Amino acid sequence: MRRYPVKLHSEFETPASPGATLELLLDANRVVPCMPGAELVEIVDDRTWKARMKVSLGPVSMEFANDVELVEMDGEAGTATLEVKGRDTRGKGGANATVTASLTAVESGTNVVMETDLRFSGQAAQLGRPNVVRDVSERMVGQFADCIRAQLEASPEVAAAAVERAAKPLSGFRLALLALVGSLKRLFRRGGGERGVEG
Repeated sequence: MRRYPVKLHSEFETPASPGATLELLLDANRVVPCMPGAELVEIVDDRTWKARMKVSLGPVSMEFANDVELVEMDGEAGTATLEVKGRDTRGKGGANATVTASLTAVESGTNVVMETDLRFSGQAAQLGRPNVVRDVSERMVGQFADCIRAQLEASPEVAAAAVERAAKPLSGFRLALLALVGSLKRLFRRGGGERGVEG
């Protein structure tokens, strides 16, 4: 089965210490609801859980059943690696990922860097075009980061509102619009660079 790899780099800051931030990122009950369109199904043990995530792009709409496993963690170094194995519930394909998070203390709290290696297969590969995935992931990570920050610094009411916003999956229209905007930005950047060389 042919697979389509995509590598993603994401970065955001939280107002808490690296230890508190890592604890939240590995707490399935708190972190899964912050993922757009995701729902926690079962906590198997302290290193494994199951979740569902809805994704749609134009005519392609899928619901992934995901098995998430913490495969490596170093609290002192502030790093953790997760393996995610997702399959479309209607058998249209899959999306597996390796996610490595690195946390560093900064003056305002913690800087979180996430490196994600995504592999799409089957019809899910329609979601796996690199430019589309990068454009959409920026929006999803932004929403995810807002929710994480709210869990760490805001009142219970504000935190609950952030989780409620994250629970709604990005619609197919919004995903397509994000992809279009991203394509236009890249086009203008290339055009500006070319004009700069000619000048």
